[in-house]
Amino acid sequence: MTMSTQHSPLYESTLKSVPLLGRGKVRDNYAVGTDKLLIVTTDRLSAFDVIMGEPIPNKGRVLNQMADFWFEKLKHIVPNHNTGIDPATVVSADEAGQVAGRAVVVKRLEPILVEAVVRGYLAGSGWKDYQATGSVCGVELPPGLQNAEKLPEPIFTPAAKAEMGHHDENITYDDMERRIGTELSATIRDISIKLYKEAAEYAATRGIIIADTKFEFGLDNRGELFLMDEVLTADSSRFWPADGYKVGTNPPSFDKQFVRDWLETQSWGKTPPAPKLPDDVIAKTAEKYEEALQRLTGQSLA
Repeated sequence: MTMSTQHSPLYESTLKSVPLLGRGKVRDNYAVGTDKLLIVTTDRLSAFDVIMGEPIPNKGRVLNQMADFWFEKLKHIVPNHNTGIDPATVVSADEAGQVAGRAVVVKRLEPILVEAVVRGYLAGSGWKDYQATGSVCGVELPPGLQNAEKLPEPIFTPAAKAEMGHHDENITYDDMERRIGTELSATIRDISIKLYKEAAEYAATRGIIIADTKFEFGLDNRGELFLMDEVLTADSSRFWPADGYKVGTNPPSFDKQFVRDWLETQSWGKTPPAPKLPDDVIAKTAEKYEEALQRLTGQSLA
């Protein structure tokens, strides 16, 4: 597979024509008027909730293109935050290069501070939880399941959004109801499971298993619910190649696994600053992101 090299990596955007609202781990958010945002997906990568010092070339553009693909594909289930406005039209001409292929202009919503996590397979923290308690985030599961095993039905396991630099905290569905109300909780749960099932069915036709994923939602000023942030990218989901999948083992995933595996061999306290990533780990990670895009969507990087 050929790697795209025509764009230099963007570690941090420096737009002056629109006011900066804040930077997340990966995204920089700017205000466009009072009712819209410009979200720039940079090439930063975070692992173990620590932002690495080196960018992963094209990662932001891959994530942006993948999210756009899914927003379009799933919009019949729930409306999303995309406005369709070309990002180049809201910044000055000399800044267009910073937003090309990696930014979106979206509705400004009131974010719901609960992440909607759907798990179709037992993996990661879910597997650890299950081994200890027989359940995942308070959802009881049948005994005797193995690591990476497909669950009888996808389960909804919400998480509370943490402050930057802290792990999101798994919460029970009852907790979620207490935080945002019964009706909104049920709506989000049902939509999230529907989104996951449809996406997982499609991904299966492309030889990819979506083990788990997280969705984020927001409300507009009329109280209408929208899907927002990113959706079904390699950063917000665990993608496994179906041909490398075997129950009882950790399948190789299409994301920052190379970085995580390398970091696990380093002696550091999983707090900033992170060790400097070697070139080959950066290159392999960039390749994995592009491969995920190509395999899932059939599109090359635009």
